This record gives sequence, structure tokens and C-alpha cells, in this order.
Amino acid sequence: MVNMLQKRAKRAQRRKQVVAQKRREEALEASLPARALRASRVPIRHCFLTESVFEVGMGTLFLARGATPDHMSFGCFLLDTFCLGIKDVMFKSIDANALEIYMGAANASSPIVSVDPCYARKLLRDLAAWSQGIGFPPHRDFAAVETMFGDVSADASDAVFQFGREGRPLYITGPSDTGRLVEQRIARLQNRLGDDGFGMVTAA
Repeated sequence: MVNMLQKRAKRAQRRKQVVAQKRREEALEASLPARALRASRVPIRHCFLTESVFEVGMGTLFLARGATPDHMSFGCFLLDTFCLGIKDVMFKSIDANALEIYMGAANASSPIVSVDPCYARKLLRDLAAWSQGIGFPPHRDFAAVETMFGDVSADASDAVFQFGREGRPLYITGPSDTGRLVEQRIARLQNRLGDDGFGMVTAA
């Protein structure tokens, strides 16, 4: 009787372990890194960039990949080329109609242009490295979502980017920046660059 109970307990324990392992695998498969990696294996459909990103310091880079137009993976990178680097990152599944609406709205607010994916990846990597150097690492999801570029080579682009404005970082405060956040960012810039090593303006 005791042996039978022990065998049942062992079987129950094994079932729990199998279920737990399956759940871990499912969670991993649904994770952001796994989804971005899967996206990297299908064709690139679109790669767009805000045309004025280097003039106004803010812009967005969009990358869409998909086996068919009806099901695409969409990566979106919010860029601050004057100071903060890659401020935000988004990754989602989207269909052609939704993408057209999204891109139409983006183009209406600030014109976008098609860019070569190699250029786009080099821009992201160079901007991330530059902003990291002045104290602002890229958004926490950047490394995961950037993998959706797959085998696109940043080294294939010979573009040279100039970040900051007039040779130095320019911190433009945002309407949602709290006073504490502004103070922290200024302190970080002062620590890295000194009082005269950067500029600051308040966004209208």
C-alpha cells in the first residue's frame, strides 16, 4: 500500500514538472525577444524614418516584416538625436490596413521617408552608442526588438551621423517630464560633460 502511494505521488510530481516546463516554454515562446527573433526570418515590407529627425531632434523609425501583408510584425523606435537617444520602443503584430492607418497618422504629423534597412540599423546602433556615452542608455526593450533586423548589416551602410546640435548634446524637456526627472538628466549631463558641455531648452 505504501509503495503504491509513493508511486502515485511520484507520478503526480512528474506531471507537475511536465506542466511547469510546458508553461515555461510557452512563456518563452511568447516573450518579446522570441517574437522579434521570429520576425527577423520573414521578408521586410517597409522601413520608414521621420524625414526631419536630424533637424528637429525627434523622430520615429519604423520597420515592418511579414510573410504576407495580412500578418506583419511592426517595430517602432522613438528617437531623440539631440540627446536622449532611443527613448521608447514598441513591437506588435499588425495587418496591412492597420499599418496603413498608423503610418498615415505618423506621416500627417511629421513626413516620413523610406530608408534602406542597413542605414536604419546603423542609425539605431550609432545613436544608442552615442547616447550611452553621455549617460543615456537605450530603452530597455531596444536590444530585444532590434534583433528583428535579422541579417541586415549595419556595416553595409557608409552613412555618417551627427548627433546633438551644433556639436554638443541639446536636452529638450518634454511636456511629461517631471521636475525631478529633468533635474536627474541635467545632473547626468553635468557629470559627463560639465556645465558648458550641453544645451537645454523647454519644449513648447
